[in-house]
Amino acid sequence: MRWLLDTNLRKQMYILPQGQPADAGAAPTLDDAYMPMLRVGLTGGIACGKSSIAAMLVKRGAHFLQADGLAHQLYAPGTDTYDKVVRCFGRDILDEDGAINRSKLADLVFPGRINELNAIVHPEVVKRQNSWMSEVEQSDPPGIAVVEAALLIEAGADTDFDKVIVVTCAFEHKVERFAQRTNVPLQVARAEVERRSAAQFSDEEKARRGDYIVDNSGSTEDTERQVERIWRELRQIE
Repeated sequence: MRWLLDTNLRKQMYILPQGQPADAGAAPTLDDAYMPMLRVGLTGGIACGKSSIAAMLVKRGAHFLQADGLAHQLYAPGTDTYDKVVRCFGRDILDEDGAINRSKLADLVFPGRINELNAIVHPEVVKRQNSWMSEVEQSDPPGIAVVEAALLIEAGADTDFDKVIVVTCAFEHKVERFAQRTNVPLQVARAEVERRSAAQFSDEEKARRGDYIVDNSGSTEDTERQVERIWRELRQIE
């Protein structure tokens, strides 16, 4: 469903170092060929533990990029994105030093104006993300590159990847994680998780569109087992 190259085609496809097309009747060798890098999208709802899953994949050898982290870099004063965000959402989102306060911005855009923010930030994020994946592919052609993005499916970016992993967890687990992460009471965390979730697809809808599902509601050991199974399958695709 999410494949740029399906499994059989990926097994058949190889690229000669000189960039010349291979003879269809010739069998590739380890010395003169490699298969394209596998591009994997990682997504899920708010506070479902995406970063923990990413760390487990990195531990197993994946290259990793957090797309939301790229977006935060684009908010730096002096950038074109910064100017567009401030023009769109006003100077009330700024700290005294002129920096964009991401908490204030989030309060303003969720849930009703998130599409406006994505329209500003997403194109440049995708540009930098693709540049990073190209660099990874040059340095490690048979590798696995994982990009984490909270709104990967909502933005239609899932089609840029060979496979998509969706992380889910029980609602109360999200509330507890958000409370711990932001150091707020559970009641405040619950309201904020509900508010931000309203701007995203439900876990069920994300799961329906994904290729692999990680249920992060249980123990760390259980989650590790799920990630290991997925990693083994990804390695077989290579």
